Amino acid sequence: MSDKVIENNQVTIMGEVVSEFMFSHEVFGEGFYMVEVLVKRLSNSDDRIPLMVSERLIDVTQDYRGEYIMVTGQFRSYNRHEEDRNRLVLSVFAREISFVEEELDGAKTNNILLDGYICKTPVYRKTPLGREIADLLLAVNRPYGKSDYIPCICWGRNARYASSFEVGEHVQVLGRIQSREYVKKLSEVETEKRVAYEVSVSKLECVGE
Repeated sequence: MSDKVIENNQVTIMGEVVSEFMFSHEVFGEGFYMVEVLVKRLSNSDDRIPLMVSERLIDVTQDYRGEYIMVTGQFRSYNRHEEDRNRLVLSVFAREISFVEEELDGAKTNNILLDGYICKTPVYRKTPLGREIADLLLAVNRPYGKSDYIPCICWGRNARYASSFEVGEHVQVLGRIQSREYVKKLSEVETEKRVAYEVSVSKLECVGE
C-alpha cells in the first residue's frame, strides 16, 4: 500500500476506553472489533468515538475500560443497509495503539487531516443567532479503487469559503472528529436517539491540481 494513499487520511486520537470490544466482521480470517473511546474537548464536553481494531493489534478478549490509549489511523466509512435505505457508518480504523498513563494536558487529543474531493454541493445556512455553517461531504480515496465519504462541518469564515466549492474540487481539511446526538423519527409515534459523527473543520483550502 503506497504512502501517498495513507497520507490523505490521518487521524490521531487520545482518550479513555469506555466500552468492551464487540465483534464487527472478519476479513481473510482476521477479526475486527469495535470499541468506544471518550475524547475530551477543550470546552470540557467530550466525544465518544468508535474505533475499529484488528485482533492482531491488541488482545480483544481483555476489558480495557478506564485505560487511556493513543491511536493513529484513518477515518473510514461504509454503507450499512437499514430499513430499505443505506446508512453511512463512520469509525476510526486503528493502525497503531499505545497505552498512555493518562490524558496529557493540552496535548492534541483529537486531530485529523483529510485530502479529498467535494462529492456533494455544500449546504450553507445560518443559525437563528446568525452563526454561519456549511456542511461538506468529502470523498477520500483509498487503495483498490475504494473511497471513504466523510461529512465535514465548517463555521464562520470557513463556512462562507466552503459554500463556493463545486462538486469535484480538490480540498484539504484539518480538524477534529466530533460526535453529536440527534433524535431520528421512525414513525408518527416512534423516535430513536442516534449518534452522528463528522469532522469539525478548523482549516481548509482548495488545492490547485
